[in-house]
Amino acid sequence: MSIAEYPRTGRFMQGRLRHAMQAREMQLLEDMVEEVELFTSSQAIIKRGQIVERSTMLIDGYIARIIMRGGKRHIVGIHVPGDFVDLHGFALKKLDHDIVTIGHTLVGYVPHPRLVDVMKNEPHLARLLWFATLLDAANHREWILKLEMLHADGRLAHLVAELWHRLDFVGLAEPQSCAMPLTQVELADACGTTAIHMNRTVRAMREAGLLDFARGRVTIPDMAKLKALGQFDTSYLYGNGELFIGKALDKM
Repeated sequence: MSIAEYPRTGRFMQGRLRHAMQAREMQLLEDMVEEVELFTSSQAIIKRGQIVERSTMLIDGYIARIIMRGGKRHIVGIHVPGDFVDLHGFALKKLDHDIVTIGHTLVGYVPHPRLVDVMKNEPHLARLLWFATLLDAANHREWILKLEMLHADGRLAHLVAELWHRLDFVGLAEPQSCAMPLTQVELADACGTTAIHMNRTVRAMREAGLLDFARGRVTIPDMAKLKALGQFDTSYLYGNGELFIGKALDKM
């Protein structure tokens, strides 16, 4: 099924369990998006503590999860097209962080009553939505691990490798590059370091031939070398590797 057929939700679960969705479920999910909104600059679309009445499908661009603590910004998650960004807000109703667009971003909104209908009447689709929230949890665990285990260069290598693979799942990565609209300040906030240290890290990694940032993209000359530095294993993304579940949910 092409993105042209499902322009708002066609990347949902691509590279993971899109194959488990029936055509009827794909159309149902597409129809659940009742409104779209385009952002041309960074903006908070959900604030911490705000009552959440709808969930956000990321159609194009990047979105960050942000926690402000002690006057410092911490990016604790990054979303790419196809992610159901705040699906967990359906159950929580209030988030403990902000949801913020990064540059040019297109989102679609699914009112929570539509999700209630899915929970009641579409158990297979409901399970796939649940799976999507558990992917977020797996990402968070890996981010905790990378911050504990790695220095700044390894953290950046891990982040870039992860985002490249997630974009590759949804057909938006080139063999040695992908979109990377994050500034060095935002990269620092995602890697638990300062902007000054991130600037030095980026320069050193560029000189080592590991990556290069230019005009909103990152080029990766040697993916294997980058992954080795970041101790990156794709398994936790559930798109390939030993944790890929194949067709296990197709009939459940």
